[in-house]
Amino acid sequence: MYTENVYVKHDLIKPKSIEYREYQVSIAISALKQSTLVVLPTGMGKTVIALLVIAEKLKRNEGKVLFLAPTKPLVSQHASFLREFLLIDKEKIAQFTGEISPLKRKLQWEKSLVIVSTPQVIENDLVSGKLNLSDVCLIVFDEAHRAVGEYSYVFVSKMYKKQRVDRLVLGITASPGSEIEKILEICKNLGIKNIEIRTSYDPDVRPYVHDIHLIWKKIELPEDFRRIIELLEDALRERLEALKEEGLVDTSSPSRIAKKKLIDAQAIIQKALKEGKEKYFHYASLQNEALKLYHAVELLKTQGVSAAKRFFEKIKEEAKTKGGSRASKNLMKDQRVLDAIARLNTIKVEHPKINVVVDVVKKQFEAKPDSRVIVFTHYRDTAIEVEKELNLHDIIRAKRFVGQATRGEEKGMSQKEQAEVIKKFREGIYNTLIATSVAEEGIDIPSTDMVVFYEPVPSEIRTIQRRGRTARKRAGKVVVLIAKNTPDEGYYWSSLRKEKRMRRELEYLRREIKKRMEKYGKVDLFSEQKKLTDFKDCEKEEFRIVVDSRECRSQVVKELNEKGIRTEIKNLPVADYVISNRVAIERKSVDDFLESMISGKLFRQLAELKQNYPKPVLVIEGDDIFGRRNISHTSILGSLASIILDYGIPILNTKNHKETADLLTVMLKREQREEKREVALRGDKRTMSIEERQRYILEGLPNVSAVLAKRLLRHFKTIRNIANAEEEDLFQVDGIGRVTAKEIVEIFTRPYTEP
Repeated sequence: MYTENVYVKHDLIKPKSIEYREYQVSIAISALKQSTLVVLPTGMGKTVIALLVIAEKLKRNEGKVLFLAPTKPLVSQHASFLREFLLIDKEKIAQFTGEISPLKRKLQWEKSLVIVSTPQVIENDLVSGKLNLSDVCLIVFDEAHRAVGEYSYVFVSKMYKKQRVDRLVLGITASPGSEIEKILEICKNLGIKNIEIRTSYDPDVRPYVHDIHLIWKKIELPEDFRRIIELLEDALRERLEALKEEGLVDTSSPSRIAKKKLIDAQAIIQKALKEGKEKYFHYASLQNEALKLYHAVELLKTQGVSAAKRFFEKIKEEAKTKGGSRASKNLMKDQRVLDAIARLNTIKVEHPKINVVVDVVKKQFEAKPDSRVIVFTHYRDTAIEVEKELNLHDIIRAKRFVGQATRGEEKGMSQKEQAEVIKKFREGIYNTLIATSVAEEGIDIPSTDMVVFYEPVPSEIRTIQRRGRTARKRAGKVVVLIAKNTPDEGYYWSSLRKEKRMRRELEYLRREIKKRMEKYGKVDLFSEQKKLTDFKDCEKEEFRIVVDSRECRSQVVKELNEKGIRTEIKNLPVADYVISNRVAIERKSVDDFLESMISGKLFRQLAELKQNYPKPVLVIEGDDIFGRRNISHTSILGSLASIILDYGIPILNTKNHKETADLLTVMLKREQREEKREVALRGDKRTMSIEERQRYILEGLPNVSAVLAKRLLRHFKTIRNIANAEEEDLFQVDGIGRVTAKEIVEIFTRPYTEP
């Protein structure tokens, strides 16, 4: 890679298409040497760095490239970018989402050089054994700050470490967080050994950074709002005083109580209830009431009348519902709350913020008619009101941009709809987007001239992401609306403090890396100790376990995969896990166990388990089975005794998903290694009548239930007749559709091939 007429030149990159920037090429060269985390301000070309690394890896013909991004719009955007600039067959760049069938994904994987995907899809295919990462020479993790906890990036990275020795990882992000521990966790989870950090103040980056003009708009709440807030805060104060007397919160002042303190109080109350302290049922309701009042006040202060009214409508519905929330019922009996709702219904002004939004957006278009503007708001309800008000003005062509989830009556936007809105925004058909958090990360809107924060957000990552939507190609403007004496002020200062701390931590980390490079001659912050067995050339034992499809997203299945156990996902009629022709396991969390015990489902499941497998096992995962629900100890003990004595099923208790996976691993190795038993989807049945065995055989056919098995036997008399039947003959049986008939014929006629 080198400069020629200020363009990047590379055999696999479209000529004169990518501007040559020294820092991008320098980072790419570094990232080709070892797994690297790139931290670069939004709009400074992280995706271009990824392109340079991808092009070079493909040129070296080292394998496939996997490009992961957290959202479907980002996947679509990155796939389009790579197809535009990479000089390879466009058909060799695949785009994976959950909407593409697993079979089609498998076929595309085999013929593609680059796969752009959401991580959840890859995780699912790894868990089900449909793909392997051994032929992947590079994985790019976009928005790499997500690689913490149980996010899919972490699992994909673990499997990559297991399946390929000479692997390479590129993580890219603008905002890794303010805690150095989190940054190091990201690096550890992704196997990162090198960090390339650039800030907007670095000399090689500064020439490409455009100025952002930051404007704070402080807004006074109208008198009508204040009277409603006083009523609600008076009701909140009464509940806080009772909670304070019990030592559950440290203040009774509505203006000083933090939302986190109320949430912490809930955990204390739940613990007391588990210990049998029944008086805390009263405090549980008070805490819930206080939290609802706090949220209502916050909505009115920061969002407006419509948001607060919708919230109270929801509380009213809960109060009317039989068995509904006790807290909602109590609030609807409080005269202060009822007075506040009545006053809300008389207010004609939505929120003074909306007038300010309209004013700043209008002025932007009056000064620069070809502008693009994004208004960020936390709530969809607010987005609806802002869109309505902005579109009253001819100069503004506003459109909401929200996520895919449907919430209540408000439908989400499909991936196709999101892409269409972005396209029209770029073309100028819409000149203003009113966006929720879905537009914060990575969406390519290069010519946005102004970003408006309807409310500040306390997260430094989200603040950076929002602000980064502007000043990408030219100077931009950020307007932050802050309602005085509201949580807006706290959130704003909180995000600024965290952002400054994040910058300090990044600078510290960069200095530490430099010190270690000078001392040791190389970066080794996150070295991975390889075991000698990693390089031992020997035949590897393979163990497998059949898993019910409803379990495939559980942490247990991920743990099994990380242990090297081959998992096969099936729609099991009985059991959650099958490890041999005689052993099957039903796994239940403590909550699932208690719920199924009450409903009666538990004993039906265990009866089927016992009927189908000689050695069934029940695993109950979690602690404190006697303290989770308001169920008598005697009832729980009676059920446990019945399972052991009447059903003859042993019960094993595990603390968590890791311990469950350990238990299953020990059991399956004993069955498959020592006992040499094959995995069978249904166990040996040695005590059936001939009629039961006939039905049993037929129930193993595709989509054939116990009822359909009986109908088939009544119609055809014998299993031989069923096996010899044509599709049209099977179709005559009530309940057998053409698809099922075809699948039954295929089962009986297709030659067996050894797996």
